[in-house]
Amino acid sequence: MNQADLKTRLELAREIAVAAGKVTLRYFRSTGLEVMHKLDGSPLTVADQESERLLRDRISERFPGDAIVGEEFGEQAGTSGYRWVLDPIDGTKSFITGVPLYGTMVGVQFGDEAVIGAIYFPPLQEGMFAASGHGSWYFCGDSEPVRAAVSKKTDSTRSTVLTTCEHALARRIGNDRWRKLGSSFAISRTWGDVYGYMLVATGRAEAMIDPIMNIWDAAAVQPIVVEAGGSFTDWQGRPRIDSGDSVATNGELHQTVLDALGAGPLSSQDSH
Repeated sequence: MNQADLKTRLELAREIAVAAGKVTLRYFRSTGLEVMHKLDGSPLTVADQESERLLRDRISERFPGDAIVGEEFGEQAGTSGYRWVLDPIDGTKSFITGVPLYGTMVGVQFGDEAVIGAIYFPPLQEGMFAASGHGSWYFCGDSEPVRAAVSKKTDSTRSTVLTTCEHALARRIGNDRWRKLGSSFAISRTWGDVYGYMLVATGRAEAMIDPIMNIWDAAAVQPIVVEAGGSFTDWQGRPRIDSGDSVATNGELHQTVLDALGAGPLSSQDSH
């Protein structure tokens, strides 16, 4: 992997994550926004579609040989070895209910490895970006980016665990196991979707758990968490983004969380 190629794609990922995120603000908390539903029951709006079109157009213009896969418009083949992985609004349920904890996600793979991630939270003007070997960086508004780092906490009773949906997690591992896991941490909250992963990568939370994870939910956040010093794996402890579930931690508590989760069958009902 050429470092110059990596750097130019990181610059574009940062730029278009913000640009596409700003598109969503045209519709955020607007009256009369139509909410459609996909075949899996998950919500879809014109904001999702318009922002992904912007992402695809900008990528194809700059890197026409790169492949693209996105949540809303499927896959476009490429020849360069790079693949962009897009989620124009991660947290559409938050978006349609006027909750500002949703984000635009741009990931890049080289081969099977996630090498670049950029995320942006439009209502909050917060964002992060990372590339393999170049660290993880956080910014807010027009401030200069600062190096991000996970927390060093080793005691769950002084730590925070997050998940997107308690009901989905309980369906996967059972109510009793989730209650035991949640109560073993000082704070247990559903500050979920991509926002939870940002909290881990910036040291504001120690663990984020998702029982259902699509590749476009994971590709951007894996390098962001890992480059911040944390761990991002599937529930089997493998550093994969395509297994259908995920755990992100500060690293110190990773095995503790994996042991508490155990293994459970995936359910197509628990859509992100």
